[in-house]
Formats: sequence, structure tokens, C-alpha cells
Amino acid sequence: MRTIIIIVGGFVLLGLSVLAARWIGTGTSSMVTAAKVFIPIWLVVALLNLWMGTRAGYSVTEELPILLLIFAAPAAVAALLWWKFS
Repeated sequence: MRTIIIIVGGFVLLGLSVLAARWIGTGTSSMVTAAKVFIPIWLVVALLNLWMGTRAGYSVTEELPILLLIFAAPAAVAALLWWKFS
């Protein structure tokens, strides 16, 4: 359940960043910039989740698939936005 909440949080963060970029910037280039900035930020958040999982007693091999899932879902949507609006 926690993994789903974090993934949904990633989609919310992506949506907010794209909306903020559209509000602040002009045109679709601001959305591309928001997607480019979102991906490394989301990677840091996913790595922090991995670190918290290992601190909770899980091994890195147990947490690695969760890291990939948490990072890949919102990052794939951000990459799709980047590709579509470039």
C-alpha cells in the first residue's frame, strides 16, 4: 500500500510541476523543462525511499524492485511528456 501511495505522490508531484511550469512559463517548452527537472528529483525521492527501506530492516535486494517500480512509473510519464512536447 505504501508503494502505491508513493507512486501516486509522484504523479501528483509531476502534475503540479507541469501545472506550475504552464502557469509561470510560456508555451510547451516550460512543460518540457518541468519534465526534465522532475526526473532527477524523482530519482532522489526514490533513492530516499530505498534508504528508508534498508533502515527499516529490508535488504537492498528486497528494495531494488520497489525502487525500480517507484521510479519508473512517474518517470516514464515525464519522459513521455518530454518526448511529446519537444
